[in-house]
Amino acid sequence: MPQDETTTESRSDKPQGWLNRTVVGAGITSALGDVSHESATTVLPGFLAVLGIPAAPAVLGVIEGVSDATASFTKLGAGFFSDRLGRRKPFVVIGYALTASAQALYALAFGWPLILMGRLLGWFGRGIRGPLRDAILSDAIPEGARGRAFGFHRAADTLGAIIGPLLGAGLLTVLQTQFAFQDLSTPFRIVFWCTLIPGFLSVLAFALLVREQERTPNTTLKFWATIRQLPIGFRRYLIAVGLFGLGDFAPTLLILAATQLLTSAWGVVAAAQVAAGLYVWRNVIYAAASFPVGWLADRMGHRPVLAVGYLLGALTALLTTIAFATECQSLLLLVVIFTIAGLYIAIEDSLEGAMTADFVPTEYRGTAYGVLGSVNGIGDFVASSLVGILWAVVTPVAGFAAATVLMGLGALAIAGTRPRAQ
Repeated sequence: MPQDETTTESRSDKPQGWLNRTVVGAGITSALGDVSHESATTVLPGFLAVLGIPAAPAVLGVIEGVSDATASFTKLGAGFFSDRLGRRKPFVVIGYALTASAQALYALAFGWPLILMGRLLGWFGRGIRGPLRDAILSDAIPEGARGRAFGFHRAADTLGAIIGPLLGAGLLTVLQTQFAFQDLSTPFRIVFWCTLIPGFLSVLAFALLVREQERTPNTTLKFWATIRQLPIGFRRYLIAVGLFGLGDFAPTLLILAATQLLTSAWGVVAAAQVAAGLYVWRNVIYAAASFPVGWLADRMGHRPVLAVGYLLGALTALLTTIAFATECQSLLLLVVIFTIAGLYIAIEDSLEGAMTADFVPTEYRGTAYGVLGSVNGIGDFVASSLVGILWAVVTPVAGFAAATVLMGLGALAIAGTRPRAQ
C-alpha cells in the first residue's frame, strides 16, 4: 500500500546501525528504572513485617497478583492507543514517571492499603511503558539486528536488576547498623525515598536520549478490528508463547525450592542466604547472556534460538522436579539449575520482543506488543499459581513436573511458527 509522505521518515533519519542513540538511551533508562524498582522490592517484605501487618505473606501475594493483572491489561490498552494516536514516547515517559513516583507511596505507608496503591500505580506505569518502549525499539533497529538490540536492552535492564537488590539491601544494612532509629520502619522509608533518584533519572534518560520515528495518527482504528487484523502467524506465535508461559513460574518459587532443598543440611537461615546468592547468580547469567544470544539469533534465526530457550526452561523445571523427587541436597545441581534458568530467561526476554517485529508491520506493533505483554502476564499469574497450588496440595514434584510439560509444549509450538515474508 502506498504510504503518505507524512508517514515516512527521511532517509537521513533511518537508523544506520543497531547500537544507535535510541537503543543506548532505552538501555540506560531500563537499567536506572530497575535499580529503583528492585531496590524497593528487595526491602518491601521486611517493611511489611516491621509494620506488623497481619498475614504479611498472604497480603504480599495478593498485592503482587493484583499488580500483575493490572499491568497485563494496561499493556493491551496502551499498545492499541499508541497505534491509534501515532505517538508512543510521551506515554513511555509518563509510565516511567508513574513507576518512580510509586516508591514515594511506600515511604508514606503505615499499612497495606497505601502499599497496594503504590504497587498498582507502579505496575500501571509498567503496563503503559513496556509495549510502547519495545515498539519504539523495533522501529529504530535495522531488520537483521533486532536480536542484538533487544539483547543489549535486556542486558542493561538485568544489570539494574543485579545492582538494585544489592543497593537496597546494602543501604538498609548501613542505616540499621550505623544509626539508632526509634522507629524501626525509618530505615526502610529512607531507602524508598532514595529510590526516587534513579527512578526519575530513568525518566530523564528516556525523554532526552530516545527518538521516536514520526507516524501519522490513525483515528479510524478500532480495538477488536485491530486485534483481528494481526497476522495469523502472530496469533499462532502467541499460542506458543502462552503455552510456554503457563509453565513459566516466578523465580521466587525457584528460590523457595532451593531454600527447602538445602534446609535439612544447612539450616533454614543459611539455606535462605545461599538461595538468595543463587538468584543473584541467575541474574548475572541473565545479564551476561542476553546480548550474545541476540547476536546468535540474528545469524541463526530468531525462531530456532527461541525454541532452544524454551527447551532450556523445560529443562530447568525438569531438573528441579528430579531434585525434589530424589531429595537431592547438592549445591552443584542447584548451581546448574540456576545457570540454565539464567540462560533461558535471557533468550526468552531478548527474543520474544524481537520475534514479534518479525510477524507484525510497524503500524500495528504497539497493539502487538500489548497483546504479547498481556499473554505473558496471564501466563505468569497462572504458572506461579499452578506450581504453587500443586506444590502445597500434592507435592513439589507435581508442580514442577506440570511446568516441565507445559514449557516443553511451548517449545514444540514455537518451532512450528512461521514469521511473515520479509
